[in-house]
Amino acid sequence: MRCIRTWATVLKFDAINDLLTGREHLEFYAILRGVPEKEVCEVAEWGIRKLGLEDHLSSFWMNRQQGMDPKARRALWNAILSIIKEGRSVVLTSHSMEECEALCTRMAIMVNGRFRCLGSVQHLKNRFGDGYTIILRVAGPDPDLRPVMEFIERELPGSTLKEKHRNMLQYQLPSSLTSLARIFSLLSKNKEALSIEDYSVSQTTLDQVFVNFAKDQSDEDHLKDVLNKRDAVVVDISQLNSFLKDNKTRESCV
Repeated sequence: MRCIRTWATVLKFDAINDLLTGREHLEFYAILRGVPEKEVCEVAEWGIRKLGLEDHLSSFWMNRQQGMDPKARRALWNAILSIIKEGRSVVLTSHSMEECEALCTRMAIMVNGRFRCLGSVQHLKNRFGDGYTIILRVAGPDPDLRPVMEFIERELPGSTLKEKHRNMLQYQLPSSLTSLARIFSLLSKNKEALSIEDYSVSQTTLDQVFVNFAKDQSDEDHLKDVLNKRDAVVVDISQLNSFLKDNKTRESCV
């Protein structure tokens, strides 16, 4: 209970009981969190007002399986941000990079139970991102993409073609090879000559950074960690065998 009071509790499933109302859920988790008994009702009422649930305490829990719509999600984010602005610290665990960008000032990514990075969102993009994503759309119903591809390979060496469709090309270019200003300058000057209808240049998204780290996670690595821990405990089987063969040894029950 001391650990729960210090760090709160995070349930991965079955966090909501069909037999409890919305108010009773808040009171129940307030008790688990270690809120003094005389303040439980007050804290639950604060949570209800903070989340705007005054008129939805009976129906809110019934629709939990449908997830949160964008409006409700934004309302929850605003509630969390208001708590942060009050000078409190909030620790979140999430797989939603959109949520992390909206709420987190610092972010850590774990792979196989180990921290792999820690820093601001922009720092992670700069440090672990793939650079720039360039998307080009060529005009025409069935355009010839070869002139554009040859131009990119010549003027932006090191770029990698990620996707190619009927009239669209997507390239990935490390930020260390060129500047953003040069990319825009080249595309702007040659847009008409190459029949480029439109183009966009963007920095690597946080989702791409997360996916890059997720590629390193595997069940084999987890198995190696488990086996390494097992190897740390050495058992002398010969002693065990001699113990079992010793007639003087008697079985005891505890």
